Amino acid sequence: MHRRQFIALLSAAATWPLTVRAQRPAMPVVGFLLSGTLPEMPHDRVTAFRQGLKEAGFVEGQNVSIEYHSDPTDSLPLLVADLLRRPVALIVGNTPSALAAKAATTTVPIVFTTGGDPVKVGLVASLNRPGSNVTGISFTSVELTAKQLALLRELRPEAARVAVLVDPKFPTTERFVSEVRAAASAFGQQIEVLYVSSDREIETAFTTLVQRGTGALLWGPSEFLFSKWERAVALAARHRIPTMYILREYVAAGGLMSYAASINDAWRQAGIYAGRILKGEKAGDLPVMLPTKFEFVINLRTAKALGLQIPDKLLALADEVIE
Repeated sequence: MHRRQFIALLSAAATWPLTVRAQRPAMPVVGFLLSGTLPEMPHDRVTAFRQGLKEAGFVEGQNVSIEYHSDPTDSLPLLVADLLRRPVALIVGNTPSALAAKAATTTVPIVFTTGGDPVKVGLVASLNRPGSNVTGISFTSVELTAKQLALLRELRPEAARVAVLVDPKFPTTERFVSEVRAAASAFGQQIEVLYVSSDREIETAFTTLVQRGTGALLWGPSEFLFSKWERAVALAARHRIPTMYILREYVAAGGLMSYAASINDAWRQAGIYAGRILKGEKAGDLPVMLPTKFEFVINLRTAKALGLQIPDKLLALADEVIE
């Protein structure tokens, strides 16, 4: 072999591994973005999302990478911009983060979970055919308010006033309050809406409820309010106010009652949709998924601590009773 040919062969051999490495497909990156602060969120949401991805054929660290981000709503546009610069294959998030992502891109797929109507919130144009780069799962906490209020009335039929605690900054709050007012009007129930967006305002709200002799409380939806779930349960117990919550997690932590779809299952379904999109399906072709099963959960230990006798009718309706 001539010296010139040998040198050329060595040169080709030296560059071959780099060439092969460059040709390997990069592992897709999923941006997991939540408003709020992750340490305050139950980690089972992330676990459920990973489970959904696994069911769709993707395992974190093996064939997909996930970047986790969380921050107050005001910083979401900056976080979205950072994810888009990387770039990510898709963005997954709750209502505020999905809205921020939609405002920033019309090309990168977005998968959301929301407790409201995704059409009215502005996430998609249609449930059946979203028709854009956005789709997801709705666990419809807003539309369940009439049932939640009815269950509260079954528990406390003598309550002259039922309070509703909501976060004015959350996108679905206006719709939630509207649904509550409509249901209360149909029932002939007097309600009082209290808006809170800080720890101090929550404390003040409970003091107000006691002073006004409120008979029961409906805890509204929002990531901020959910991040205060331990505080909510403790304050309701201290002030002895029977409370209906919008997620089972509150009741498992010592809250009195909840009527809702499973939020963990919603995040699992979001993982499945993320996997389908990673395989090549278009977000706009995937219909928004709605829950098919709703669970009514009662904590009997809490009822006993509050001095409440749960009617047999409610016990018969319960899907789960924590004793």
